[in-house]
Amino acid sequence: MEKIPVRHITTAEKGTDAAEGFGIRDLQTLLDGDDMVQEYHRHDFFYMLVLEKGSGSHDIDFTRYVIGDHTVFFLRPGQVHRLVLKAGSTGYMMHFNDGFCFSHHKVSSQLLRRAGNINHYQLNAAGFQQLQAILTDIFREYTGKQENYRHVIKAHLDVLFIQLIRQSGNDAHRNANIYRQEQLDALFSLLETHVLKCKEVSQYAGMLNLSSYQLNAITKATIGKTCSALINEYIILEAKRQLLATSGQVNQIADHLGYEDVSYFIRFFKKHTGYSPETFRRDYR
Repeated sequence: MEKIPVRHITTAEKGTDAAEGFGIRDLQTLLDGDDMVQEYHRHDFFYMLVLEKGSGSHDIDFTRYVIGDHTVFFLRPGQVHRLVLKAGSTGYMMHFNDGFCFSHHKVSSQLLRRAGNINHYQLNAAGFQQLQAILTDIFREYTGKQENYRHVIKAHLDVLFIQLIRQSGNDAHRNANIYRQEQLDALFSLLETHVLKCKEVSQYAGMLNLSSYQLNAITKATIGKTCSALINEYIILEAKRQLLATSGQVNQIADHLGYEDVSYFIRFFKKHTGYSPETFRRDYR
């Protein structure tokens, strides 16, 4: 079956030192007077597009955003996106893996997860200037590569994420139980990795050394949903990705998602979306 192309950090951008797990490019230099057109693909790393000035469109997991000035796009590994960025856009394109960003550092991990929960940030001019100053320092450190520059970049990334969280008002979990939030973050990471093969609450509970009751209590208390509902949401999202970003047949997509019975998959998809897979593909492509 045709697969959605995956870009790895080893080939993300020309000139990136892949061993670092990090790269940042100046958009004006990168575009060099041309439009950038990227068809549907996904990454195995975190990706940020920070635009001081910009025009075009950006589809992230099939939500379309019109690109404008003072915008930030933040993609998590595995998300599917399509980008049309017009010549004359300015800002930075940055990518990094989780090993670079928060290896052995719990606070950085939490900041990244919270900032990455939002794909699109629209900032005012003053707020954007604060972010741009941080990014300019990161770019300077990365291109200059002076002693301990990696440590400086990591510290700047923490500040960048804090500023994004503050400016977006994404502080709903500020007073949440820290243990519950850590378990929820761990669950999301497991779903991203295992949802094609593991579809039972008990499987994820086992991976987290919890009972199914405990795991459901955590998801209900933090985001108001059962773990089963979260699993289904991840499956449906991946099904939509395959239907809209590939030409695979429905039976092939069902098999990719771990369903041997294509009829069951069709009923499952229709129950959660109101459309058959073929109708969804026809109406939304």
